[in-house]
Amino acid sequence: MSDPVPSIGTSDSERDRVAGLLQEYFAQGRLDHEEFTERLSRAYKSKTAEELARVTSDLPERDPVDVGRAPRAEPGVVVHPLRLRDPALMVPWWLYGGVNILCFSIWLILYFTTDFTYPWFLWVLGPWGVLMVAVTFGVLAAQRDPHAEEQGEGR
Repeated sequence: MSDPVPSIGTSDSERDRVAGLLQEYFAQGRLDHEEFTERLSRAYKSKTAEELARVTSDLPERDPVDVGRAPRAEPGVVVHPLRLRDPALMVPWWLYGGVNILCFSIWLILYFTTDFTYPWFLWVLGPWGVLMVAVTFGVLAAQRDPHAEEQGEGR
């Protein structure tokens, strides 16, 4: 009789690939927190390919090449639509709104309690608003898929 063939050792990149799969399964709700951490620990401690395969043996199969890649779209289809709720836009707009509400409130108090009627709050509202619109268009342009125009030109 011959000795059994020793198991194939596993590499760090294979362990990282399985860790990525586990993170995806956790994000999808297929694993709870305890099970995720236990399997992740087993994945990083595994020495052979068989040990590593057992970590995800009861989970649905998936092509490991697709892990970490953005989904591919057909030509002319935008994969990531423009996100107006991006924090890069929301924080400045909330700040703009808050400051202008404060300025308007101060002006309103002065309007009703004194003879001062000059609408000075417009000097804050207007120029800063123009700047905000420019920043918004800049962020939206940066979010656009740079290859979408190239794909659309071939039609």
